[in-house]
Amino acid sequence: MSCSKKEPQVILPDVQPPIAKIEPFEILSKHGHLRVDNYYWMNNRENPEVTAYLDAENAYLDTMMAHTKSFQEKLFQEMKSRIKEDDTSVPYQLDNYFYYVRYIEGGEYPIYCRRKGNMSAPEEIIVDGNELGKDQPFLNFYTSVSPDHNLAAIMMDTQGRNFYTVMIKDLRTGQIFPDRIDDTRGGIAWTNDNESFYYSIPDKKTLRVFQVKRHVLGNTTDQDELVFEEKDPTLDCYVSKTKSKKYVIIGSGRTDASYALFIDADLPGKPKLIERVIDNVQYYVDHAGGDQFYIYTNLDAVNYRLVETPVSSPSSANWKDVIPHRKEIFLEGVDYFKEYMAIQETFEGLAKIRIIKRSDGSEHEMKFEEPAYAASLGYNPNFDTQVLRYSYTSMTTPNSTYDYNMVTKEKTLMKEQPVLGDFNKANYQTERIMVPSRDGKRIPMSIVYRKDKFKKDGSMPGWIYSYGSYGASMDPYFSPTRLSLLDRGFVYAIAHVRGGQEMGGEWYEDGKMMNKKNTFNDFIDCSKWLQDNGYVAKDKLFASGGSAGGLLMGAIVNMAPELYRGIIAAVPFVDVVTTMMDETIPLTTFEWLEWGNPNIQEQYEYMLSYSPYDNVKERAYPNLLVTTGLHDSQVQYWEPAKWVALLRTKKTDNNKLFMYTNMDAGHGGASGRFESLKEIALEYAFVFDILGIYE
Repeated sequence: MSCSKKEPQVILPDVQPPIAKIEPFEILSKHGHLRVDNYYWMNNRENPEVTAYLDAENAYLDTMMAHTKSFQEKLFQEMKSRIKEDDTSVPYQLDNYFYYVRYIEGGEYPIYCRRKGNMSAPEEIIVDGNELGKDQPFLNFYTSVSPDHNLAAIMMDTQGRNFYTVMIKDLRTGQIFPDRIDDTRGGIAWTNDNESFYYSIPDKKTLRVFQVKRHVLGNTTDQDELVFEEKDPTLDCYVSKTKSKKYVIIGSGRTDASYALFIDADLPGKPKLIERVIDNVQYYVDHAGGDQFYIYTNLDAVNYRLVETPVSSPSSANWKDVIPHRKEIFLEGVDYFKEYMAIQETFEGLAKIRIIKRSDGSEHEMKFEEPAYAASLGYNPNFDTQVLRYSYTSMTTPNSTYDYNMVTKEKTLMKEQPVLGDFNKANYQTERIMVPSRDGKRIPMSIVYRKDKFKKDGSMPGWIYSYGSYGASMDPYFSPTRLSLLDRGFVYAIAHVRGGQEMGGEWYEDGKMMNKKNTFNDFIDCSKWLQDNGYVAKDKLFASGGSAGGLLMGAIVNMAPELYRGIIAAVPFVDVVTTMMDETIPLTTFEWLEWGNPNIQEQYEYMLSYSPYDNVKERAYPNLLVTTGLHDSQVQYWEPAKWVALLRTKKTDNNKLFMYTNMDAGHGGASGRFESLKEIALEYAFVFDILGIYE
């Protein structure tokens, strides 16, 4: 593949873009500041004028990108051809069963399976996603098997708004019970008698999960017991089960704080409090046998610590350090076994896994060799085992599943994600750079490129990605679809900006609330570094981000539009102030401590100063592709729709401005392992078209 061959100049259709009607709507803040939103009318998905506008934008995109249709199909087939269609996951053992997931040729969805005793036993199909998703425009589903392995809860969302229906299947007979619970959040926790389970319920308007109920099999839903109700509108709750399976945990939290209650899974009853909610304190509870809880917390520990506390009196007054806080090391997570604890940590942005013997505290650390990689604890449901499952990947190494013997220290590669075709990881190079930022911080950036195409002479096309919110770390991971960029000469970079947690708890704190602009500045500084150091041409850099990363795209396109040839903003959170002021919609009250509370004037004004929608002005903007989903429950479709409508009236350039709305999906876009590739093919074709690359 080459990026040198170009088609003759493409003559685009003489078609005008949709122009949304202007209907001024006044929004007055508590601080006397008046904002006028000309497109607020789009906030009603039931309004036929709204769907007509979204359809018109889709039609405009189709028309203007029609000359790339054959190339999009080529990209789609190219990406699809790298996927092993009849594939199977590495089985995990739980009691006397081996559970795994497999795919069939042509199948969009996974098939959940198991075998009893060993992998030579007859296969039992728990649920076939291809059957479940038949005739459904969208499907997201998962399962939870009862403790005795006889029943499976099947949870499915067919719209993309994170409202799940729970059904129960008898795995002995294949019968679906009459029990059916609609509009749940999806996660459940079984009681140990196999006769009931706990589930959580979101508010249908705000989507905040505020109740936990217990369903007894055979009962109707109106008989379900209300176990817990979260009255605080800033908190969102969930249910889970401890590693020991002894306790059900009800957690409730927001971006800055959380708390938990517990119920004996053998004796359903009233939940008992661990510790009350405390501002700026997160804690998460687990149990690994014995009479103490383990608690992972940032109380007096910005980089987190692990404590233990008696089950009988678990409040913070009794918390005792197991792994103390360390200034240089971020504690990411812990898994518990009968004899060992497996610790996942981060040092200078790179993952470490450490093994501690519980009886005497002796320990050792696993070693990883590549300059930029991601290693994480895998799914380890067995408590009484000496084998740890973990995952490893890098920007050149496909996702790999390992089993690690914590006694012998032997690593066994169980599976490397197959990449079909002529992929050879030796053809690619990854680098890890510490970029100096404008305020003296060093920003980690992971880079990958194809060796035989790369020239460090400022001529290469480049793509830079980031997220930078909620403390979510963007690891340097492998992507088989990304090969379609690298093989055509692209340099690809992930900027590990503040607002994530790659460099520890302070890294997150330094990129949220009143420090949010550090996220944007870091990304811009990483972009400039790529250009100034010859990795990427000054006129060939593209940027992408989704959701809160779409906010990042909206901010940088206002702050430094000259740096980018094009921007892909997926489901972007761009109308920050309006959303934070409206307590009836998602991403509001329990997000105030991520972005700011608009009822506080200083925070209102700070959000207003960077909100992408509020800072659009008459100027030249780079090429833009904006995507959304009509049923998005996290960033409502109207935010990107209003942003695009406003940009059309303000931009002074002739660059492309397209919006694509998936009318059948939500926040994650198209479901299914192949349908989602079509949306990636569109994004890639958008970029290649700008550069004149058509093969």
